[in-house]
Amino acid sequence: MSAYTISLLSIVGINVILAVSLNIISGFCGQISLGHGAFYGAGAYAAALVAIATRNLPLALIAGMLVGSVLGLIVGFASLRVRSDFLAVTTIGINFLFTGFVRKQGWLGAEMGISSIPASGLGASGNMIMIELFAAATIALSLYVNASWMGFAFRAVAEDEDAAATLAINGISYKLVAFALGTALAGLAGALYAYFTQFINVDAFDFITSVMLMAMVVIGGIGSTVGVAIAAIVLTLLPETFRFINEYRLLVFGGLLVLFISLAPGGLASLFHGTRTRLRR
Repeated sequence: MSAYTISLLSIVGINVILAVSLNIISGFCGQISLGHGAFYGAGAYAAALVAIATRNLPLALIAGMLVGSVLGLIVGFASLRVRSDFLAVTTIGINFLFTGFVRKQGWLGAEMGISSIPASGLGASGNMIMIELFAAATIALSLYVNASWMGFAFRAVAEDEDAAATLAINGISYKLVAFALGTALAGLAGALYAYFTQFINVDAFDFITSVMLMAMVVIGGIGSTVGVAIAAIVLTLLPETFRFINEYRLLVFGGLLVLFISLAPGGLASLFHGTRTRLRR
């Protein structure tokens, strides 16, 4: 397998983790987050610092998840009194605050980023396999959560928090759980990215990244784990397959987003379901 293929598959796996983790927050629990790049970046920076200090892979991955989760809980607490559009604006602000903060901190590399992150010791192929295994585990965890009582509670809160309260479902608790779980997985993706590139810069975690992740969730089908994972794979491979798209990536993503919202609000998942239904008939 060529170095290019290994690199591409690694990025695909990281994006799958990110998109599926955002789907837990926005798709399952209905909390529209447009700042997922901040949690992704927080995990990457935490893992990079721990990796440099300890050269311990498991510890660095755990640090990335913990920092992502703690930041998610903080944002979750701060967002409990806002809903819908206001929550989206709040999370956008978090993303800008994160990137602005990092750019001013010399110990985080400021504009130059952090380089010389120690290798994982697994080699390029080993890193790719590790990333793909975590991506598969993230999908499996998401499917399990969605099929469990927690998934039912998430959907109830997303549909009508007041009605959910009559079923003894504490909306505040489940919102925080969704944020903590989704951002912990985003932190894990950041840690894997740091080990994959061995260099991180704040530009990789900006607002544009958050928008692209939300586009993957919407195009895949909000609430559909498999649909979102497929969308993450397709939208990662598309610019690489058709190189000219790279220059117009935001335009293409934006156009696809508008197209799916207008013609197929349920995303790829609804298209697959409709096709399967027609074939059965």
